[in-house]
Amino acid sequence: MTLVADEGEVCGGCAYQIDPALADEVLAALDAREAAGFERLHREVRSEPAGAPFAEALVYVAVATNPHFLGPLDERAIAAWARRSRGPSGPNADYVLHLHDALAELGIEDPHVEEIARWLRQEQEPVAG
Repeated sequence: MTLVADEGEVCGGCAYQIDPALADEVLAALDAREAAGFERLHREVRSEPAGAPFAEALVYVAVATNPHFLGPLDERAIAAWARRSRGPSGPNADYVLHLHDALAELGIEDPHVEEIARWLRQEQEPVAG
């Protein structure tokens, strides 16, 4: 799953504060994981979309020049791509499913992520014969 800049859109989730004593180490690991064409940006953090900003977060956003950026695809095509792809942190399908579960745990509904997870889970089930 990739964050793409889109004016006026919001991204729900969870922000983590990095211990200043570990910042260089943590940022080096994140930069290595996100090195494949992502831009490191700072964005405001809000407790709700219309709320006042209370912090600033570092996010990694895909840019059109990212060699791995596929552009707009429907959810089934994204699920198929995720199923056959793997990154430094493991299988992309696992990442998507963990993201879906984490968003659900936070009470965040993301129809795009939900549909991709549905395709991943549907196509993993054995076919009865």
